Amino acid sequence: MDTIALILSIIGCVNWGLVGLFRFDLVAWLFGGTGTLLSRIVYTIVGLAGLWCISFLFRRKPLVEGE
Repeated sequence: MDTIALILSIIGCVNWGLVGLFRFDLVAWLFGGTGTLLSRIVYTIVGLAGLWCISFLFRRKPLVEGE
C-alpha cells in the first residue's frame, strides 16, 4: 500500500510540475478534460494517496527493514 501511494503521489507531483511550468495538465489531456468523470477519479485517487503519504512522517520504524 505504501509503495502504491508513493507512486501515485509522484504521478501527482509530475502533473502539478507540468501545470506549473508549461500549463499542461497531463491527466486532463489523457482522460478528456479536467471535468470528465475519469479525470476526477484519477485526481481523487492521487489526492488520497498523498494523504496516505502524510503517515510516513509519523512512523517510528523505517520503511525498509535493515536500516
